[in-house]
Amino acid sequence: MPSAVDRRPVVAAAPGPVLPKHRTRILALPEARWALAALVLFLLAFPLDLAGAPWWVWGPLYAAVYVTGGWEPGREGLMALKDRTLDVDLLMVVAALGAAAIGQYLDGALLIVIFSTSGALEAVATARTADSVRGLLHLAPTTATRLAPDGGEECVPADALAVGDTILVRPGERVGADGQVLDGASDVDQATITGEPLPAAKQPGDTVFAGTVNGTGALRVRVGRDPSESVIARIVRMVEEASRTKAPTQLFIEKIEQRYSIGMVVATLTVFAVPLAFGSGLQPALLRAMTFMIVASPCAVVLSTMPPLLSAIANAGRHGVLAKSAVVMERLGRIDTVALDKTGTLTEGAPRVTDLRPLPGSGLDGTALLALAAAAEYPSEHPLGRAVVDAARERGLVLAEATGFTASPGRGVTAVVGGRTVRVGSPARLLDVSGGAGGPVRTAVDALEADGRTAVLVLRDDEPAGVLGIADRLRPDAVATVAALAELTGRPPVLLTGDNERAARRLASEAGITDVRAGLLPQDKVAAVRSWEAEGRRVLVVGDGVNDAPALAAAHTGIAMGRAGSDLALETADAVVVRDELATVPAVVNLSRKANRLVVQNLVIAGTFITGLVAWDLIGTLPLPLGVAGHEGSTVIVGLNGLRLLREAAWDSSADLTPAHLRER
Repeated sequence: MPSAVDRRPVVAAAPGPVLPKHRTRILALPEARWALAALVLFLLAFPLDLAGAPWWVWGPLYAAVYVTGGWEPGREGLMALKDRTLDVDLLMVVAALGAAAIGQYLDGALLIVIFSTSGALEAVATARTADSVRGLLHLAPTTATRLAPDGGEECVPADALAVGDTILVRPGERVGADGQVLDGASDVDQATITGEPLPAAKQPGDTVFAGTVNGTGALRVRVGRDPSESVIARIVRMVEEASRTKAPTQLFIEKIEQRYSIGMVVATLTVFAVPLAFGSGLQPALLRAMTFMIVASPCAVVLSTMPPLLSAIANAGRHGVLAKSAVVMERLGRIDTVALDKTGTLTEGAPRVTDLRPLPGSGLDGTALLALAAAAEYPSEHPLGRAVVDAARERGLVLAEATGFTASPGRGVTAVVGGRTVRVGSPARLLDVSGGAGGPVRTAVDALEADGRTAVLVLRDDEPAGVLGIADRLRPDAVATVAALAELTGRPPVLLTGDNERAARRLASEAGITDVRAGLLPQDKVAAVRSWEAEGRRVLVVGDGVNDAPALAAAHTGIAMGRAGSDLALETADAVVVRDELATVPAVVNLSRKANRLVVQNLVIAGTFITGLVAWDLIGTLPLPLGVAGHEGSTVIVGLNGLRLLREAAWDSSADLTPAHLRER
């Protein structure tokens, strides 16, 4: 009895690999606890100060802010002094104490809160990455079923397996070790390793990887690698190594902090000592030196950098892009090469029916062919079967009831529909298309596969009825994104994928990408990124899977697609596209470049104020209140200038990032 597709229960998609949650609690980190304490105390003291409460009410609270937020960077700065390095954190603590010494308690406390919060965020990001790397190990099962020579079975720890052992992988289990199939047939989901959207058919002689998910068939596998050398284990090592060897991230201002800090300290001591040497009184010399330290302090310079970057982070967050730090936002604008993953990044990550080709003599049109195939595939859990049923649902088709359903791994499904036996599956397995299958089948299959589609043959009573073409679909904004990235960086993006060459080139040609690297394992992607970095390029990698994580870690900057991204990719990446809108990638790169331009503007403004005030203090006599006012005035100006990026107009939509529009700007 027929029934509408949309009234029947939908077979749920098999969940992708999810890493177990082993997250370090934020408040377990001392940096986070001290920063939170400093922030809470500041929020208590600030309104009391503004309201004009007595100093003994808000004064102790500000003092507590200095202690809770300042002792950690102060300690780190003193430790750096032992290595003959003048750390900017120590200088900030000194500047904050100097501000307090002249009555600017609020300014000093705010500076302490900013720096302690920044340190806490860095500690949290580091801990999260370490958690995800550890969680990746759980993709590989902890135990495996080892077969004894006499046919017996024993459950052993996966790390106890040795090369040459034979293991049994039952339906739905994760493969316990890298190896070769000895017996059995099944479809194995190996997206964690290769990123391919469809399960790979496995039969004797094929290679399987530890941590991949077996389908409906049972497999006997001979272990080919020690568990410590499995692909999953090597991915863990690559992420850890890339995180360790990646150059320490620094803001632009931090790169000149040593010279500036040392110069300011030496100059302050000189301003104090020289007048004394020429007979000046202690108090005038001290006042002049204190005024010099205030007007030359890096507070305004630091605030020249942070407001534009923080405003850009906030603006990007409103549009669905999470940049994990100010350093990330700065680095995004400096990239000159983009490498895109295919499945789940450039494409939607789910197979869809793209072609309906009924064969002559079948008496079917495209709609009838789809209805026949969907009726047979309805009970199937295979991604191709779900794609066929989804296509029928989208068209509102009514499906006949199917009976006698069976699924054969690597071959397809068989069911009785309307009293006739229907088979849907691989052309190579259902019949010999290279021999007596006839020209129409050969032509249809070859044409689809030449276009990078997966061909699915439909037989009715063992006679070819038609061929379906199935492929992962390009994201709607992929073409515009590729064009915008090419215009921003001066070179077209590169496609890095573990998928097969033909499918990769088809998608790339549709998206406007000419440089395609296909069939890559995770280490191959890392090698490609490092080769570009060795040439002096700054590479942005955009991906979503576990297999992308090493490349994300090795790149100058990494962006993960958030909706379907693996935990490891999300934690390893520097930024996350939360809403899965690919067009936000060029938009956030462009926003970062705007922020970097504002940073330069602010540094010029701050430098001009500092130069003028310092010259006044050295040549004439700059009153301390006027010096403080000038210093604070420059801080306000650069802060307001940086806040311009909070405006909605600062974010360019995909329509504003067309090559023609970018050239006009």
